[in-house]
Amino acid sequence: MTTKSHQEIEQTVRLVLRDVLSIDAARADAFTDSTELFGALPELDSMAVAGLLTELEDRLDIVIDDDDVDGDLLATFGSLTDYAVHKVAG
Repeated sequence: MTTKSHQEIEQTVRLVLRDVLSIDAARADAFTDSTELFGALPELDSMAVAGLLTELEDRLDIVIDDDDVDGDLLATFGSLTDYAVHKVAG
């Protein structure tokens, strides 16, 4: 099994956001660590959160614990990516 780099995981998170939220590539590519997500992206409503988390689990082969899902996790692109990196690392 090959370990994914931070950059690969970040790219996967970016692609999941694009796919689940149906946003264009240029918009997703412009996301930085400080880009606000939940509450700032109209596409990321409570219904989209479930799809987003499920896709991240599938594409990164991780399990996202219900207890981990809160406002901090989805606050920014950086917080979501950092969480994914942590989960992939085990």
